[in-house]
Amino acid sequence: MKGLKVFVVALPGSGKSTILRKMQEIMPEVKVVNFGDLMYEEAVKSYGVKHRDDMRRLLNLHHYRELQVAAARKISAMDGVVVVDTHSIVKTPWGFYPGLPSEVVRQVIPDAIIHLEFRPEDILSRRMKDMDEGSGRKRGLESLDEVERDQDISRQYAVSAANEAMCYLRILRYYYEQKYPYQHAEEAAKEIAEIIKSLLEKQNS
Repeated sequence: MKGLKVFVVALPGSGKSTILRKMQEIMPEVKVVNFGDLMYEEAVKSYGVKHRDDMRRLLNLHHYRELQVAAARKISAMDGVVVVDTHSIVKTPWGFYPGLPSEVVRQVIPDAIIHLEFRPEDILSRRMKDMDEGSGRKRGLESLDEVERDQDISRQYAVSAANEAMCYLRILRYYYEQKYPYQHAEEAAKEIAEIIKSLLEKQNS
């Protein structure tokens, strides 16, 4: 199997991790890696960080950039079909920060970036559920307008990253109401799997 690298990005609370688990049920040969997990592993070794939230709270911008590049190098060295679970923007008290800056996409050289978009109501609902279940994720609750704005900005950053990487960009939107639980997750998983299969076919043609 030839190598393939795909970034899948969305706002926090979009259900991306669930989608990618379901995608792996369709394509178990695909390796899914979480970009933040790789950064955290490096932060623990290099800076003694004890919690993921501390990366943004305790480390300065220079350190954060180093962690991103270190994670990108690890992904670049991976073989096979690799799907990277990440965000195109990181929301901080000081403003938006790129989740896929130029140095990261130059290291990885992704074949495609997939931007997932959902109704703000659904995103807020998932964030509230995370808080109620005590998942440990510290996500601020915002207005529907703020979530929609953040999603627009996330898309713009994804466009910029795809341009820098010279790769394909797919925008998958799920703005209809679900008829049953996890409908969006199942349909997004199928679409992502089809995109990966199509990219592999193109490689082999």
